[in-house]
Amino acid sequence: MDCFELSSQSPYELLLKAVFSIPISHYVLGFLFLLSAFLYHFLEIHFFQNLFTGFRGQPVSLTFNSCCDLYQEVVSKCKILNGRFSSTPWLCSPHLQTAFLQFFGRAPVCNYRRQIFHLSDGGNIALDWLTKVDVEKPSIERLDGVQRDDKSPILLVVPGLTSDSDSAYIKHLTFKMTKRGWNVVVSNHRGLGGVPVTSDRFYNAAWTEDVRKVIDHLHTQYHQAPLFVVGLSLGATVLVNYLGEEGFNTAIAGAAVICSPWDLLICDRFINRRLVQKFYNRALTIGLIDYAKRHQTVMSRLADWEGIVKSRTVRDFDHSSTCVLAGLETADTYYRKATCTSYIGNVTVPLLCISALDDPVCTREAIPWDECRANKNVVLATTHHGGHLGYFEGMTAKSLWWVRAVDEFLCALNSSSLIHGKKRKITTVHRPLESSIDQAPYVNVGEDGLVSAFSNEQSGEVGSQQNEQPVEDDKAGDSGVVNGTMQLGANATIQLDPAPEPVFDAMMAPVKRRLNQLSRRSKISMWVLAYVAILTTWPFLGSALPMLFKKKLRNIFSLKR
Repeated sequence: MDCFELSSQSPYELLLKAVFSIPISHYVLGFLFLLSAFLYHFLEIHFFQNLFTGFRGQPVSLTFNSCCDLYQEVVSKCKILNGRFSSTPWLCSPHLQTAFLQFFGRAPVCNYRRQIFHLSDGGNIALDWLTKVDVEKPSIERLDGVQRDDKSPILLVVPGLTSDSDSAYIKHLTFKMTKRGWNVVVSNHRGLGGVPVTSDRFYNAAWTEDVRKVIDHLHTQYHQAPLFVVGLSLGATVLVNYLGEEGFNTAIAGAAVICSPWDLLICDRFINRRLVQKFYNRALTIGLIDYAKRHQTVMSRLADWEGIVKSRTVRDFDHSSTCVLAGLETADTYYRKATCTSYIGNVTVPLLCISALDDPVCTREAIPWDECRANKNVVLATTHHGGHLGYFEGMTAKSLWWVRAVDEFLCALNSSSLIHGKKRKITTVHRPLESSIDQAPYVNVGEDGLVSAFSNEQSGEVGSQQNEQPVEDDKAGDSGVVNGTMQLGANATIQLDPAPEPVFDAMMAPVKRRLNQLSRRSKISMWVLAYVAILTTWPFLGSALPMLFKKKLRNIFSLKR
C-alpha cells in the first residue's frame, strides 16, 4: 500500500520534498563554495599554487642578447633580478595587487620641493625634487636645492597616465632612491600635480618633446652628475619612444621602464576583451574625464567636450580628446604612432625592462621579446605575477619588489664601466616602420622607396664628426651632406667615397651592391659560394684543360727534337 502511494505521487513533488528537507545552512555553504570558486578564477588568484611551492615564488625570467655587456657587467651582479619574486600571500592576485596599490599603497612620506619648468610654447611642468636631506631631516628648510656642482646621481621619474608625484608607487621609488643618496626629481605631465594648463598643448604617449626638454635642462644645469630615468606605465612608453628617437644623442646614462603597455593597439583590444578588464577600462576613463574637467576652460575650446563627457572607454576619450589635440585622424592612428616596440632597436643606453605576465592592464601579448633580445643594450625581466605596478611582497606588504630591483640595478650600473666609457659616435639610426632596404655605400634610398646609384664628390668617415645642431633645428626626412657625411631621409649617416664617372657608377652600382651584401655574410658562406662556382664551371674547365696542356706538351717536345 505504501509503495502504491509513493508511485502515485509525481516525481517533481518528491524532488521538491527532498530539496526542502535539506537544511538552509547547507545551501549557504554550497553558495559560498561556488562563489569562492568563481572569484578564485575571476580574480586569477594563485594562492594554492604558492602554497604547493612553499610560497617560494617563481624565478624571474631574463631575456637578453648573448653578447649583452649590460647583463655581464651589471644584471648578472643583481641578486634580485636573478632571484625569485614571491607576492604577499593575502595579495596573491594581479587584481588584488593593483587595487591595493591604488586604494592603500602604504606610501612613505615625501616632502617634495617644487620647481616650475617653463616650456617654449608657454606650457608649464612641475618638477618635484626629493633629496637625501629632505628624507633624513624633513624639518629643515632648504632653499638652495641641488647645487650645480653636485656629483650625486640624479634620477628622473616619468609617471604613468593621470599620475603625479603624489601617487603611491612614485613615492615608493623616490623615497627608496633618495635613501641611497640620489637626487630624485619627478617630472609631472602637463596639467598634473596641481599645475594649470597654460598652453594649447596636452601630453600623450606619442609626445616626447616635454621629457626631451626636461632631460636637456637637467643635463645643462647639473652636467657633472650622471642622469638616469625611470618610466612607469604610460611614462615607460614615452621614455622608450624618446630613447629610440634620440639614439646616441641622449644625455641619459641609463634607464628602466616598468609595466610598459608596449603596443597601445594591442592593449586597447585587451582591456575591452573580458569583463574584469572592462572595469580597468572604465576606471582609467573616469580618471581621464576628471583630468579634462580640471582643465575644462582649455579642453572645451580645443576638443570635443561633449564626446569627452560621454566617454565610456579610454578609446572614446582618445577619439574625442587626444586625437583632436594631437591632430590625428583616428584612435588607431594614435595608438600606432605611440607604440614603442619599433623604437627598441634604436635604444643605445643601458635599459632594464620589467613586466608582469599577469598584468591586468598591459597584456603579455604586447611584450616585445624578440626586439629586446636583438638589442645588446636591453635586458627584459618578466615575472609570473605582480599585477600592474603592484609587486607587493612580504607578509606586511610594505615594499614593492620592482622598486628594490630598480634600486639594485641603477646602483650597479652607476658603479660599472658602461656609463664611464667614452660615448660612441652616431653611425646609423633607422626610423621605425620604414624600409630596411640595403643602405650600404653607393646606394641612395629615395623618398618614394626606389633604390638607385648615388654619386657625390664629398668624402668622409662614418661618424667622424657629430652633428651639434640643436634638436629643434633637426628636420626629420631632410637629406644632405654635413661634415663629409650624407644624411638620408631615414636619419642614416653613411660613408661617402669619391664619386666615379656617372656612367661607370651606374654600371657598377648593382655589382658593388651585391658585393657589399656578400661581404656581410660569414666566411663560410663565401667558401660555399666558391665551392658551388667550381662545381658549376668544372665541365667546361675539365674539357678545356687537357686540350691546353696537350698543345703545350707538343710544343715542348718539338723544341727538344
